[in-house]
Amino acid sequence: MSALRFGIDLGGSKIELIALLAGSSKSKSGKVVYQKRIETPKGDYLAIVQEIATLVFEAEAELGQKGGVGIGIPGAISYKTGRIKNANSTCLIGKDLKSDLQKVLNREITLANDANCFALSEAVDGSGKGTRVVFGVIIGTGCGGGIVIDGTILNGVNAIGGEWGHNPLPWADETDIPSPCYCGLKGCNETFLSGSGFEAHYRLRTGVQKTAKEIVALSQQGDTIATQLLYDYTVWLAKGLASVINVIDPDVIVLGGGMSNVDSLYREVPKIWHKWVFSDQVNTRLLPPKYGDSSGVRGAAWL
Repeated sequence: MSALRFGIDLGGSKIELIALLAGSSKSKSGKVVYQKRIETPKGDYLAIVQEIATLVFEAEAELGQKGGVGIGIPGAISYKTGRIKNANSTCLIGKDLKSDLQKVLNREITLANDANCFALSEAVDGSGKGTRVVFGVIIGTGCGGGIVIDGTILNGVNAIGGEWGHNPLPWADETDIPSPCYCGLKGCNETFLSGSGFEAHYRLRTGVQKTAKEIVALSQQGDTIATQLLYDYTVWLAKGLASVINVIDPDVIVLGGGMSNVDSLYREVPKIWHKWVFSDQVNTRLLPPKYGDSSGVRGAAWL
């Protein structure tokens, strides 16, 4: 009998569920037979748990079949406590999310970092298909990363494999003003490279609040401040990714999250990242995700 797998992507702004009908429970392929997306309740842990449960139960009622559940989360499970750590959706931190969801869903579930799910999806049959080492990047509400080697997620002994977002921006100069990060440090990559960080830098320079999408559109219209900020962002991203290349030397880097929709990044970043890569050539490819912002939820279904 075909196996039904639910994948859920718990993001800062949306929760997405897909149902995959696969040949077996271990299959990393299958047909999407159901999909739904809702807004994430802001800062309300109990509401998040309930909304996830509702999504699963509604899907099962529609499909007439129960399924296994894999969830990508904006953080990780602490090996020390079993509770959520390192989540930019801070209402999750310190919560026993896995246990709470298993109680309400009445089944075993699997949780993994959302960037790991994204990287797995893109490595198996996405933009990184056919390569050995894939670094998946999330530059949206937060700044995360996941490493997949030969089709397997590298979680690491501390459950922080790929967490480049909380390294400091490398090779920063005097104009790169370090801002406080929710992690308690200052000047993290996340404060420069996340979509929210991009917006914060625009607000710092103008005193005006705009979305990342609006800022990019202004740059395309020739707005001086927006154009300069996008140039600075391109340099920041090139530096950040160069430091990753220097450590894991991936075949492919795939961008995800809202900032991955900025087309110029795929042209401009590879033109300059050689300045900081410790090599006489850079063969790493920078690519957009094959499955867009649904890539993470596909990876979650395969956990």
